[in-house]
Amino acid sequence: MVHAPAAELCSFVDASPTPFHVCATVLAELEGAGYRQIDERDPWPTEPGRYVVVRGGSLIAFSTVASTSPADPFRVVGGHTDSPNLRLKQHHDRRPEGLGVVALEPYGGAWTHSWMDRDLGVAGRLALRDGRVELVRVDEPVLRVPQLAIHLSDDRKGVQPDPQRHLDALWTVSPQGGFLSWLAGQAGIDADEVLGFDLMAHDVTPSRLVGARQDLVSAPRLDNQGTCFAGTRALLGAPDVEGVRQVLALFDHEEVGSTSERGAFSDFLTGVLERIVLAAGGTRDDVHRAIAGSVCASGDMAHATHPNRPERHEPLHHVELGGGPVLKVNQNLRYATDAVGSAAFARACEQAGVPLQRYVHRADLPCGSTIGPLSASRTGMTTVDVGAAQLAMHSVRETMAAADVPLYAAALSAFLAPQD
Repeated sequence: MVHAPAAELCSFVDASPTPFHVCATVLAELEGAGYRQIDERDPWPTEPGRYVVVRGGSLIAFSTVASTSPADPFRVVGGHTDSPNLRLKQHHDRRPEGLGVVALEPYGGAWTHSWMDRDLGVAGRLALRDGRVELVRVDEPVLRVPQLAIHLSDDRKGVQPDPQRHLDALWTVSPQGGFLSWLAGQAGIDADEVLGFDLMAHDVTPSRLVGARQDLVSAPRLDNQGTCFAGTRALLGAPDVEGVRQVLALFDHEEVGSTSERGAFSDFLTGVLERIVLAAGGTRDDVHRAIAGSVCASGDMAHATHPNRPERHEPLHHVELGGGPVLKVNQNLRYATDAVGSAAFARACEQAGVPLQRYVHRADLPCGSTIGPLSASRTGMTTVDVGAAQLAMHSVRETMAAADVPLYAAALSAFLAPQD
């Protein structure tokens, strides 16, 4: 059985090992569909159109072709480009036991034991002396974090490795020069020209459809590239609706709190929305009017009920793989969903003809969060937290149902194009 959208998701993930590569992948798709990239330093375009702006590992795309008034509301699909992983320390070269070892540290809530004994590549960006920033990626297995042999372990049940001492990666038996110099050479760059870097390890095993009927997706970074993919397809597939401005906002740094110059708690989205209104001839009052009528769907992946550990889930809210998009609610505002936002997304699912599941976290377990609460507090926009169901969240390798890929994209597309 062929699941074309799920196979396309696999290709998307494999092309996007870092937030910077996610933005490059999405940008290429949007430009291929007629979107024009603009620079934040340039005057904002005043003519209606389809545009995209990139700030580091974050991206905002928007369409104003159906706008009829500066105060027209926005429909926003949000998500995040980053995933928990292992990242290179600034001074990362080590020589223990005569080996070449790269010092790594966890980013976000990585389920770090899953990164051990894996074939890992390295990717990210290099900032050069002349001001250029170059994306780099090595998809070969150049890094490996070895487990301790079971015969040497004090606890054969296994424990999370110490993030300071146990996560450094082998890269060569005979070190000659540093790892960064080697990587720069692979990219055809003089190592002396590299003045800064953001580099991270990634699983190089290709994403693929698995299961006897190939109805499951096995891939790294489904949290949250599943939303980046679905949101991009939703924006490209949504019909224009008169008086509605459609926006896709993908932010970096959600996994570490979103408080950066390009995170969901930054001025990136609010600044873009304000410039859209002002460039259309609107006033500051029109900006506030537009925001007051807008709705954001904060997209992030959701926990499916684990078949081996169902007791870890809220018993009245079972979430199935393949059961359709998930509406996420938390009374302590770890998710931003309220009744108004819930209704907006439920109508979108009805409009798209897809089923809707509802998720509530167990009250006796700590609940993760999303860009939703931060973006809502920053913009003042009605926000609903949604997602697609998956297993093994924050592991180096995650799993979702192939059928949920088109269902999620269809719901988000309908959300961007509401019908009366």
